[in-house]
Amino acid sequence: MTQDKPRVLVLYFTQSGQLKDILDSVLSDTRFATDTIVDWVAITPEKPFPFPWTPDVFFDTMPETVEHLPSPIKPLPKHLFQNTYDLIVLGYQPWFLNPSQPITAFLQSDDARILKGNRVLTVIGSRNMWLHAQEKVKAYIQAQGATLVGNICLFDRHTNIISTLTVIRWTFTGQKEAGRWLPAAGVQDEDIKAASRFSTPLFDSLSTLQWDALHEQLLRNDAIILNPGLILLEQRAIKNFRFWSKYIREKGEAGNPARRPRVRLFKRLLIVGIFILSPISAISAFIKLQLHKKKLLKDVAYFKDVNYEAGRI
Repeated sequence: MTQDKPRVLVLYFTQSGQLKDILDSVLSDTRFATDTIVDWVAITPEKPFPFPWTPDVFFDTMPETVEHLPSPIKPLPKHLFQNTYDLIVLGYQPWFLNPSQPITAFLQSDDARILKGNRVLTVIGSRNMWLHAQEKVKAYIQAQGATLVGNICLFDRHTNIISTLTVIRWTFTGQKEAGRWLPAAGVQDEDIKAASRFSTPLFDSLSTLQWDALHEQLLRNDAIILNPGLILLEQRAIKNFRFWSKYIREKGEAGNPARRPRVRLFKRLLIVGIFILSPISAISAFIKLQLHKKKLLKDVAYFKDVNYEAGRI
């Protein structure tokens, strides 16, 4: 280290502010305020994405998100590259089973060199599906010559249909708060507050610069809770997203009116899939789980880990 105190860089993108709340909780140990230097940097798109979204713009964002062809972002502040960091925290949300476009844009940019030779902790705020997105992030981190030392994932614990309804309300109206019929959207407030439990093992590793046991300690504190059925659902869903992303892009780039009919068809079929086919898929996944339990348990162990193997999902 070139400074007396450990130094942490927190890179993140958030539209609603929820991910910033999660990161604040994860780094809430008072020792972070007194015994470390923490640089907070929000990744900023050159053209901001709307929030709340309009449905046409939201679903039109899917193809480029899935194909990893993101809209450009603003460069990181130049002074960051003059610092030596002991840990980089990368906070992100999945969009359409992939990292959000601003995070992908950063990971593909020349600025991603700031990760080179460094240790990275990923922190995810998700509705429920995050496996494929994390695999893509793992690949980018590895390509930069960085080391993933831990992962924390917080997600909406409501059922798939309830969380879909609340996130639709939040995405298109801006209402996160509970309504008459539905609970609050997003990661539960109590789970965000409870993320402070990760502060102690994280600070201990930072102060000793011993990282080998960090992720295991995070897992003991339930940093990742993974239902094996989610693996099967994501494997099916990502295949459909890849098909539709290519099909829509045949009609042009993002915003091209010629592709709007295909975008709207995708939107309708996605809604049908969530509300009608999702329960059927859940039953099918349960049956498959019983038939291939050993393999799926191995998959669970892999996806909860920080190692990367190409083609796992």
